[in-house]
Amino acid sequence: MSRLWDKGQPVDDLVLRYTVGDDHVLDGRLVAYDVRASSAHAEMLRDAGYLSTEDCTALTTTLQTLADEHADGQWTIALEEEDCHTALENRLTERLGDIGGRIHLGRSRNDQVLAALRLYLADAVVWMMDGARGVITALDGLASDQGEIPLPGYTHLQRAMPSSVALWAGGFRSEIQDDVAGLAFTMNRIARNPLGSAAGYGVPVLDLDREGTRAALDFQTVHEPVTAVQLSRGKAESHVVFELTLLMQDVGRLAADLCLFASQEFAFVQLPNAFTTGSSIMPQKRNPDVFELVRARAAQIPADLQAILAVTQKMTSGYHRDLQLIKPPLFRALDTTEATLAVMGRALPNVRFNADRTSAAMDSGMYATERAYRLVRDEGIPFREAYRRVASNDG
Repeated sequence: MSRLWDKGQPVDDLVLRYTVGDDHVLDGRLVAYDVRASSAHAEMLRDAGYLSTEDCTALTTTLQTLADEHADGQWTIALEEEDCHTALENRLTERLGDIGGRIHLGRSRNDQVLAALRLYLADAVVWMMDGARGVITALDGLASDQGEIPLPGYTHLQRAMPSSVALWAGGFRSEIQDDVAGLAFTMNRIARNPLGSAAGYGVPVLDLDREGTRAALDFQTVHEPVTAVQLSRGKAESHVVFELTLLMQDVGRLAADLCLFASQEFAFVQLPNAFTTGSSIMPQKRNPDVFELVRARAAQIPADLQAILAVTQKMTSGYHRDLQLIKPPLFRALDTTEATLAVMGRALPNVRFNADRTSAAMDSGMYATERAYRLVRDEGIPFREAYRRVASNDG
C-alpha cells in the first residue's frame, strides 16, 4: 500500500498517525466527489490526446465501480493511505496496472482535494437549504393552524406589546428564509474550477483544458489565475460556516423561546412528548432537552467558524499542510446544522400553544402604545404629550 508521494523511504508510524489524524475517516464523504472530478480529468486528458479512449474508459468505469463499492461498505480508506485520493489511485493501479498510474498526469492532490471538496460543498449547501426550508414549512404550519392565538410580545423579557402566534412564527420564518438566501450566495465562491492549477502554479508542458473540466463538473467559472486557487483555501468553507452560524443563531433563538414558553411559569406551549425527556429522580418532570441542545449547538458553530479562520489567518501563499485541519470543523458544522434542522422540522408541527394561558397574559399595560396613538389620531396632540398622558394614567 503506497502513498502518492512515496519514494520508498520509511515513515515513522508516530509521524504518520500525527500527520494523517482523522483525515482518512473524514475523507470517506469525499470519495464519490473525487471520483466525479477524476473522471472529468481523465476525459479531459483523453480529449487533449494524453490518454487513449480505451484507457479513459477503463479508468472512468473502474472509478465508478470503486465509488459504488465504497458506498456499499466493501472498502474504506486505510490510515496508511492518508486520504481518498491515494485510496482510489491505489485501487485503480491494483485493478488496471499501469493504466491506473496515468490518471495523475496534470494534477496534484492540492487541486484534486479542492475539486472534490467544492463538489461536496455544493451538495451540502443544498442539503442545508432543504433542511432550513423544512423548518420554514413547519413554522408556516404553526401560523396557519394556531396563528390567531394571542401572544405577549416581549422586550427586555418584560411584556411589551400584543403579538400573536402568527407574528411570532412569521418573524422566525422570514429570518430563516433570509438565511437560505445567504447560503445560496456561497455558491459564488464554491463553484470555481480548481482543476489544472495543480500545486498552485499550473502545469508546465501540457495543454490542459480547464474550461472542459469546468463544464463537465458544472462549475460556474474557471478559478484564475492558478496562484489564486490555494490562496482561496478556507474562504468558501468559512463563508458556508458563517451562513450556518446565522442560520443556527435563528434556530437557536427559536428553541430558546420554546424552552421559556414551556416552563411552568409561562406554560404558553406544550412540547411534544416524543421530543422531551424525563427526570431520573422526579417522576413528574418532562424536560425540553432537545430544544436546550438546539440552543447549545447553535453556540458551537461560531467556534467551528473561528477554527477555520484561524488556520489560514497568518499563512503565507501557496499550499501548506495546515489546510488539512479545515475539514474537521467544516464537516462538524455541516453535520450539526443538518441534524438540528431535521429535528426542529419534525418537532415544530407538534408544538401546541395554550390559548387560555397566552390570553391571560395579555394585560392592559400592553395596549398603552395603542392608547397613545389613539389620542394622537383622535385629538391631534403631539405623540410626546399622548405618551405622557397615558404613562400618567397607567402609572
